[in-house]
Amino acid sequence: MPPTAAMLLLSAAPGSPSLSLALAPRRAPLRAPRQRRLVLRPARIRAAAAIGGEFGGLGRRRVVVGEFIERLRNVLPGGSWWRLEDGDEAGDGGGRAEGSGTTALSALSRMWGLVAADRWVIYAGFVSLVGAALAEIAIPHLLAASIFSAQNGGAVFFRNAKLLVVLCLISGVFSGVRSCCFGVANMILVKRMREMLFDSILSQDIFFFDEETVGDLTSRLGSDCQQVSRVIGNDLNLISRNLLQGAGALIYLLVLSWPLGLCTMLICATLSTIMLVHGRFQKRAAKFAQEFTASANNVAQEVITLVRTVRVYGTEKQEFKRYAKWLDKLYDVSFRQTVAYGGWSLSLNYLYHSTQVIGVVIGGLAIMSGKLTAEQLTKFTLYAEWLILSTWWIGDNWSSLMQSVGASEKVFRLMDLLPSKQLSSKGLKLEKLEGRIQYADVSFSYPSRPTVPILGRLNLTLNPNEVVAIVGLSGSGKSTIVNLLLRLYEPTNGQILVDGVPLTELDIRWFRERIGFVGQEPRLFRMDISSNIKYGCPREVSHEEVVWAAKQAYAHDFIMSLPDGYNTIVDDALLSGGQKQRVAIARALLRDPSILLLDEATSALDAESEHYVKSVITKVSRDSKAKRTVVIIAHRLSTIQTADRIIVMENGNIVEVCFQLLLRHNFKVQIHRAVVIRGINVPMIIGSNL
Repeated sequence: MPPTAAMLLLSAAPGSPSLSLALAPRRAPLRAPRQRRLVLRPARIRAAAAIGGEFGGLGRRRVVVGEFIERLRNVLPGGSWWRLEDGDEAGDGGGRAEGSGTTALSALSRMWGLVAADRWVIYAGFVSLVGAALAEIAIPHLLAASIFSAQNGGAVFFRNAKLLVVLCLISGVFSGVRSCCFGVANMILVKRMREMLFDSILSQDIFFFDEETVGDLTSRLGSDCQQVSRVIGNDLNLISRNLLQGAGALIYLLVLSWPLGLCTMLICATLSTIMLVHGRFQKRAAKFAQEFTASANNVAQEVITLVRTVRVYGTEKQEFKRYAKWLDKLYDVSFRQTVAYGGWSLSLNYLYHSTQVIGVVIGGLAIMSGKLTAEQLTKFTLYAEWLILSTWWIGDNWSSLMQSVGASEKVFRLMDLLPSKQLSSKGLKLEKLEGRIQYADVSFSYPSRPTVPILGRLNLTLNPNEVVAIVGLSGSGKSTIVNLLLRLYEPTNGQILVDGVPLTELDIRWFRERIGFVGQEPRLFRMDISSNIKYGCPREVSHEEVVWAAKQAYAHDFIMSLPDGYNTIVDDALLSGGQKQRVAIARALLRDPSILLLDEATSALDAESEHYVKSVITKVSRDSKAKRTVVIIAHRLSTIQTADRIIVMENGNIVEVCFQLLLRHNFKVQIHRAVVIRGINVPMIIGSNL
């Protein structure tokens, strides 16, 4: 009986890859099949693992390939990788890239307004630009004509050579004048932009500086204005020159051979489209780059200013990470800008060489058919190259122009801020400032915290020639009273009267000239001590008056011990806190103010420095010749013993008023009753200082 198909087994001979057919023995039909025990040998385990790993690797490869394709799709033009979202720059302390964009035309019109007063410089630059462009556009024609005329010799060659020399000279002269004029216009633009920006910043209300960071503002004055400085001197200059030269080259090509000219024009149109897309991306990326730069500068300025605190707490690595975070964001945006520029360069080089190939192929066919000469093809190649390079220069500088426009948006936004009304309006000037101050139902909340009341319906009257001391816990509203009187902030409700006239109706500059102010932490400018004492004085001051003010503030002796005396340049490490306080008091006394405000002038001083400053306050307060109203804000009772009246503040309200007549015989007991029972720290204000 022949074997059935089921009886055929496919077996491999041991040690050989060949296959053989064999007959399987017939089994008894009624015999039960014997159970065979499956034995997994190490070789079989390794083989199964190898087979499984191979198929598993194929699966993983499919996943990897899929991820690669997805990432490639994101990176290609129009992919998600190129989208700069506002969420990319979200973070603590970060700037915000505004969604509203400024067009190139509007930005250029704003810049023109800044340089319009010196428009003759730009006019001269454009006239020189036209002269240089016309001279340069004729050079390729004469070059080709000279080369082919040299074969025949004669006067034509020498005439063309002379024209080339003249054109090169004209081009060089006009190019030099053009660069000089645009460079001058560029300096004028940057200078006036920084002046107007700085003036706008200084003209804002104080709450503006509560919301903006110093690093962000200095970045606008520095890097943003510097980026804009490329607009006239570089971008507009080169764009205008290459636009004129490119237009001339295109006209010459169309006249020479319109089929070749149309091919070249089509390639230039493609380049222009890529240029516009690239420029739009660079403009948006520039805004993010400027915001991240400002945020990094803000962190750096803050850390360097507080470097002693950073060193004491050992947070160098933490601050480095905070700074590096913004650098990483800046790197990410800059990397995309670089890749975009690489794509633009790739397109340029490909289309540039394509133009040459197309010109040679079509021109060669035209030469063989007798429709074109070798000289004409040479001229076409030169002008086609000129046109493509002009298009590239326009695109390159257009990208730079868009970056400058993006950087200028925040600058113009700050420049357009309305100045503080108190600086722009003219008010009343009293014949004489008596110094009677009245707070009538004054309420106040800081603009950054409108729901947190600082003062609640405050009613307080300060009489002329009176020394009033204001004490209370931190946050009780003491310094706010002084800030409102200086009009650093405006009351939320109520009004302040000065000699019966609302403070808002007075000329604020005139009023501040008659106020002397010494803060808790006086900041001195980096100039000589004499200039620091004279700073802000509304009248001409002699050196003798400066010395008198320094002696009144007990500052003359330590000033004379300095290397250059009153001409010593002030440095943060040069003077101690007490010495800075005395210089600040001398500055206030030199003005001979009608109102003197001392805001915790001794709170951070050592015993010796406090002794000198307290002596100054006592002398100023008890000076019978100087008729002035004195307001003293202090924590220490030793500072306010000379006060005619002591006002205790708590939670923005007056809770106690003590008169010197009641305190004269039992100062400590009365203050203890008026102040301590209100919860103010007794050891801080009652102790050895009494």
